[in-house]
Amino acid sequence: MSAEPSPQATRTRPHPRPPEHRPVRGRAAAALASAAPALGVYAAVRIVGLVVLWAAASVAGKDAPHLLSERWDSVWYQRVAENGYGYTVTLADGGIHADLAFFPLLPALERGIAEVTPLGLAGAGLLVAWVAGLLAAWGIFAVGARLYGRRAGVVLAALWGVYPTAFVQSMAYTETLFTALAAWSLYAALTRRWIVAGALCVLAGLTRPSAAALIAALAITAAATLVREYRTGATDGIVRRNGRMLAGVILAPLGWLAYVVFVAVREGSPFAYFDVQAQWGNSIDGGAALASFILGLPLPGALGLCAALAGLGWLVYLCVRQRQPLPVLVYGIAVVVVSLIGSAYFGSRPRLMMPAFPLLLPPAVALLRLRSAVTATVLAVLAAASAAYGAWTLLGSGPP
Repeated sequence: MSAEPSPQATRTRPHPRPPEHRPVRGRAAAALASAAPALGVYAAVRIVGLVVLWAAASVAGKDAPHLLSERWDSVWYQRVAENGYGYTVTLADGGIHADLAFFPLLPALERGIAEVTPLGLAGAGLLVAWVAGLLAAWGIFAVGARLYGRRAGVVLAALWGVYPTAFVQSMAYTETLFTALAAWSLYAALTRRWIVAGALCVLAGLTRPSAAALIAALAITAAATLVREYRTGATDGIVRRNGRMLAGVILAPLGWLAYVVFVAVREGSPFAYFDVQAQWGNSIDGGAALASFILGLPLPGALGLCAALAGLGWLVYLCVRQRQPLPVLVYGIAVVVVSLIGSAYFGSRPRLMMPAFPLLLPPAVALLRLRSAVTATVLAVLAAASAAYGAWTLLGSGPP
């Protein structure tokens, strides 16, 4: 048996700290350095989108910043940031659109930034969206790198940045903020930091109603863990061993529930939140609205849409076949399901599915089998196509 080192030897020849005992600042710097290629590629493809939009807007005589920050849902968020809740619009058919349909985290961030910087609410919304986009790309990289290596993480972040509706990632919308919170929550669950996962899920629940998918992912993972331990006979101390996991799962839905309760108390009805969403056409109908939309299309359009949905189903199958970890798999599938079974306008569904980045893991891994030059060419073509589609959409009717 070797002798213990003397105190003097320990002082004169200090051993380097193991990675897990590095200061938090050092670990964060190392993680950022590791993610730098993914952040660089993501920023590059989004800059391509912005440059194409600016050029197209200049030709059309329109203002690109206005298109990104002061139209559609962005206006509703900024109105909440400026005046709080209470604004409603009565439609020509007698319907009512209330601002209570919009969750509070983005407006709160916009107001806070606008009060401490020269930026107005529109500029603050863009700042949140763009910074959150980088944080989302970082979290997506972290998940991909943990599962399939750093190169897979870089490609995964790039694919998310060239998603067909990725132009929304550059708008003062909640997609990037929610995806950042979801990606890091999933990463925390993968690394068994369950309290962190639950806390990030609380914030996600204050951002978008699709946080239900993230809540389900954490809850189902915890339930599967407990069932597995129970079946193996490891019942003694099962709660104690999994105490942090259970605490994280209990914490996870509190943000979403808090806002639902807030709306219920404000409106004096326990189901007021769901009534508000229904007024916006966002109720759950099990896919009836989607089926009706398909049946109402001309045959070529209906066949094309069915082919696209079949491709989506194929991606889900590949995710299952890839044996993705349970929280990642459940989250991706749940986002897709939530996006398809609602009665919202069909054109919004691709945007609603954009946070489901685990669907891009099979294509990311497949691209790694190609030569680097081929992978770069594929990503460049996708970036150009995404940028062109984004400019065309924003200069037209825009996001629903």
